[in-house]
Amino acid sequence: MVLFAISHGRIHPKAIEELKKFCHTVHLVETSLLSTLFNMGAAWLKGLPAQAGYFFNKKAYRKLKSLVAEENPDHLYCQLVRMGEYSKGIHLPKTLDYQDVFSEGVKRRMEKASWWVKPFFKAEYKRMASYESALFDCFDNKTIIAATDRDLIQHPLKHQIHVIENGVDTAFFTEIPHEKDTDLVFTGNMSYPPNVLAAEFIVNQIIPACQKLGFTPTVLLAGATPAPRVKLLASNLVTVTGWIDDIRIAYARSKIFIAPMQIGTGLQNKLLEAMSMKIPSITSTLANSSLGANPNKEVLIGDTAMDYARLILLLLENPAKASDLAQHGQNFVKTNFNWEASTRRLETIITTTIKTQTAAD
Repeated sequence: MVLFAISHGRIHPKAIEELKKFCHTVHLVETSLLSTLFNMGAAWLKGLPAQAGYFFNKKAYRKLKSLVAEENPDHLYCQLVRMGEYSKGIHLPKTLDYQDVFSEGVKRRMEKASWWVKPFFKAEYKRMASYESALFDCFDNKTIIAATDRDLIQHPLKHQIHVIENGVDTAFFTEIPHEKDTDLVFTGNMSYPPNVLAAEFIVNQIIPACQKLGFTPTVLLAGATPAPRVKLLASNLVTVTGWIDDIRIAYARSKIFIAPMQIGTGLQNKLLEAMSMKIPSITSTLANSSLGANPNKEVLIGDTAMDYARLILLLLENPAKASDLAQHGQNFVKTNFNWEASTRRLETIITTTIKTQTAAD
């Protein structure tokens, strides 16, 4: 397998080392913030969504075409519609992994945005929905991680999109003995807007709601590249870690995992990891719509800050309830989100396309 990827910053050396374990060669192209903004603007002027230019770079595109000519791959696997422009002009069997529905994410951001940026988000939503539909016809196969997201794609043949659920390495993400020195943990890429909003919601709304109930939880915000807004949340109650070599430690040292997602789409890997590590977990109705866990048995569901505060108090005051929830959550993940099963299905889809193309040639 040959990996071609775009990065907006320097990749951690350990990440590259891990990638090389799975790939024949790894080709990373770094782009600057200025280049990203320019290409997003260029995409917008062409009538495309700005997101279509987020990863696109002409120099990188030329490198990809050269790489295809050199390696002569059997198949092109394209992850995210943000990489859609790179697939154009490359005549190979192709699979597009939508992963989730970007247009719906933009729509939810629009609903929470200030009045002066709403017109942009509204236009971006319409363009992105149209772009997602147009890309459908450019690929032999399409995959997505949840049926709820598939149903939001605005294409008449959306039922042909294969649902390939995310998985988790349950042998790696398993219980680790560790002192429970923090009450709540939230993990993820801390520059990703849905994660930034969730982190702010925890600190600015859930903690005060907890205090109204008579207790003050400590919070661990663990994940790479924290945005300035996330860094400002740090206090004697809130720890912002930045990059962690082993994210399992963040889960293991925490009594409860909380993911109050308000925008964004798709299945939250962070939930799978926490539940796999037998950490009692609380999330939103939005996040559980893709997860599909049984409320009150495998995961707890909140919507308002006070909902979350009451659920946190319930788990902190009832160790038996927390343990039971954690055990059922772990069983749920092990049963339903096995990486081996998901990758086998994806491999079958890709190899079938390759064989069909070979026979046609």
